[in-house]
Amino acid sequence: MNKISYPGTAIALIAAVIFVACNGSDTPPPPTENPDGPKSLGYSIGPVYPHDTSSFTEGLLIYKGDMYESTGDPNYSGKSRLMKVDLKSGNVVQSINLDKKYFAEGIVILNDTIYQLTYQEKVGFMYALKDFKKLKEFTFSANEGWGMTTDGKEIIASDGTSNLYYYQPGTFRLLRTQAVTEGGSLAYNLNELEYIDGYIYANQWQRPYILKIDPSSGAIVAKADLTDLWNRVRSKDPVADVPNGIAYDSATKKIYVTGKKWPELYEIELSK
Repeated sequence: MNKISYPGTAIALIAAVIFVACNGSDTPPPPTENPDGPKSLGYSIGPVYPHDTSSFTEGLLIYKGDMYESTGDPNYSGKSRLMKVDLKSGNVVQSINLDKKYFAEGIVILNDTIYQLTYQEKVGFMYALKDFKKLKEFTFSANEGWGMTTDGKEIIASDGTSNLYYYQPGTFRLLRTQAVTEGGSLAYNLNELEYIDGYIYANQWQRPYILKIDPSSGAIVAKADLTDLWNRVRSKDPVADVPNGIAYDSATKKIYVTGKKWPELYEIELSK
């Protein structure tokens, strides 16, 4: 081992550091921010609208000014539905019930065709927008069906893992799978999805976050913490479940959020 000599000033400095470490303040140093981690995404709440507390929301979207919602049924009692909902009143304008063997999940609309996933049945449905007439059934590659959205060309789906699945419209053929990461580590519990201005926004199941995902890399670049909003909802209705449901009106640039069995739907504005 090589012997290392230290100048006197260096010895004094080392002694001072040891003294502070052993006898100084118990206050830990501030955490080092991960430069690769997501930024905080603030939000403000605008108008508030009623939401049916019987709706176990799995899919939410706005298409050509109208709101559509897909609701699951934890009891498999025939209450899974596809609905067209009046945004301001929360009233159902049009609906169909799925067979009780299915648990309805995410929805997306592309070229006036509605696509709807089911949870663990690995079956999806295509409907005509006008009258909800079933056009086709399809199977899909993901382990489960959770959320869905579209970039206008492809259908993007989640299955509760860190993956996003890109499907071809019409055939629902899997085109590719993309891993989503947060600060270099795999994300988890990706749920309901919405495509907004070139980014994919996702609810994170059982957590209060909305994740903003860069589809070119799969990286979460920002996230909004809805804890305060979630607490507000639970103070109004203790039975309310997790946040789930993001809808974007591309014509008005307005964003709406709700959750499973929430009594309200909120118009929010996200910070840039």
